[in-house]
Amino acid sequence: MLLSKIQSLATQYAAEFVDVRRHLHANPELSYQEFNTSLFLQDKLTAMGIPFEIKATTGIVALIKGNNPESRVIALRGDMDALPIDEENDVPYKSLNSGVMHACGHDVHTSILLGAAKILNEVKDSFEGTVKLLFQPGEERNPGGASYMIKEGALDNLRPQGIIALHVHPGLNVGKVSFRKGRVMASADEIYMTIRGRGGHAAAPHLTTDTVLIASHLIVSLQQIISRNCNPLSPSVLSICSIQGGHTTNVIPTEVKLMGTFRAMDEAWRFKAHELITKQAIGLVESMGAEIDVKIDVGYPTVDNDPAFTEAAWQQANLYVGKEKVEETEIRMGAEDFGYYTQVIPGCFYRLGVRNEEKGIIHNVHTPKFDIDERAIETGIGMMAWLGASVVI
Repeated sequence: MLLSKIQSLATQYAAEFVDVRRHLHANPELSYQEFNTSLFLQDKLTAMGIPFEIKATTGIVALIKGNNPESRVIALRGDMDALPIDEENDVPYKSLNSGVMHACGHDVHTSILLGAAKILNEVKDSFEGTVKLLFQPGEERNPGGASYMIKEGALDNLRPQGIIALHVHPGLNVGKVSFRKGRVMASADEIYMTIRGRGGHAAAPHLTTDTVLIASHLIVSLQQIISRNCNPLSPSVLSICSIQGGHTTNVIPTEVKLMGTFRAMDEAWRFKAHELITKQAIGLVESMGAEIDVKIDVGYPTVDNDPAFTEAAWQQANLYVGKEKVEETEIRMGAEDFGYYTQVIPGCFYRLGVRNEEKGIIHNVHTPKFDIDERAIETGIGMMAWLGASVVI
């Protein structure tokens, strides 16, 4: 039986792909710089006898063909890039690259996809169709590696009927997975503003245009964009996360820079908000005697899990780990460039539990102490292989 065979192979190969994860974790590379990671994966796929081609410079698309290759095509995606964070974990596989860390679990995602590839390649005579493997660069940085992969034809040449990806979930205990149908993650856009005015001595503010004071008013006023224009039933977040201006205690600077992020769960509101943010920023700043440049860098769209496809994957997950270990995941205001895929083909983005409170593995992603209970690797490689081999739309 295919299910028991995949479960057995996952147990058999778990240690091997824990080692792969540790290698990747110790050698992280930033977005669009995953050159050594890509070469490492290419060597592994070559050793397995799995054909592949390069997309988006460091991305890889590999094919595993089962019986009747064109009858059913499912894509599995794993992202490869790390974050500009100094790791604080004292572990044997701690990052060797100063200021770079796999703090979002992409080392786990990549290792799991590679492990699933090995399993699927061994059982390819036992499932129908083709599994397409997408090892993707640049998930952490606009415009998102997924957009480049799609533009370069990663979904062509046996177009998938659906695509599946997972993400580590530090809030979910190891051994569990979680799914959600419909919209599951927010869009994400980056905001850049530069306020310019006449600087001068802090003791003579009447001779200046106080750019710091203006920036302060602007930051507060922008929150009204959300509280008084967005439907309260539609989640939305605007956060100004950086303010840079001035270098001493007695000089009002000529320039203050603001940076932030805007998140939304409604695409129509998203672009209406862009107009409101720009209009309000220009109007307020000019009314206070300064000038402003506003740039909104349009980022990732919402992640929309296709209900039918996700239901099919959910049911197969129940079979693989047991219904009691499958939960409904929460809506999150975080963003993922997986949303680009779900705009063009049915998608399913699910969560893999990595939490273990007894071991102190409790820290969130994008933090210097993020880590996983590595037993999640066995669950991950088996689950991903099983979904790739079994899900039918």
